[in-house]
Amino acid sequence: MRIIRSASAAGIVLAIVARVGNAQTAAAAPATHHAPSVETVYKQIGLVAHAAKGQTLDQQKIDAHQCFDVAKGQTGFDPLSATSVDPAAAAAAAEKQTADATQGATVVGAAKGTAGGALIGAAAGDAGKGAAIGAATGAVVGRSRKKKAEKQAASQAANAAAGASSNQLAGFKKAAGSCLQSRGYTLG
Repeated sequence: MRIIRSASAAGIVLAIVARVGNAQTAAAAPATHHAPSVETVYKQIGLVAHAAKGQTLDQQKIDAHQCFDVAKGQTGFDPLSATSVDPAAAAAAAEKQTADATQGATVVGAAKGTAGGALIGAAAGDAGKGAAIGAATGAVVGRSRKKKAEKQAASQAANAAAGASSNQLAGFKKAAGSCLQSRGYTLG
């Protein structure tokens, strides 16, 4: 249950970051769209501040912008310029890197199988036949281990990419919220 909630939260965070990144990409195009405002970003990440000390609308905007800058400075993360993280691309890159690193796994497996099969075949009276069976078995096992390593690396890379983005956004939200609270706002 806890893993499902974490995965759902990570998915929501990725969607928000992607939305902010896509909005920025659209704003960079020569269209008449504008980058999202600080207030829009706060709404997208679920940071809603209510004036608790009678702050005017102008003061609220000033405080929102200043706290945005404070949070950006503290965390090094800017939701307005953040690009969306593509876990599938990270997974594909890690899978390719692992495939390159494990390139000879099938051959190594075949060589080990040949040696083992020859020993077993010699004991049974036909070393050649045992070596052939061992080579085929070793190649299959080697290939299986290679594929397993590639899938595991891809999964870890995708999770790491999603987790890093989620952690950055959570840190930014916490810093901005703390700043707003210190200026007399309640968060809701």
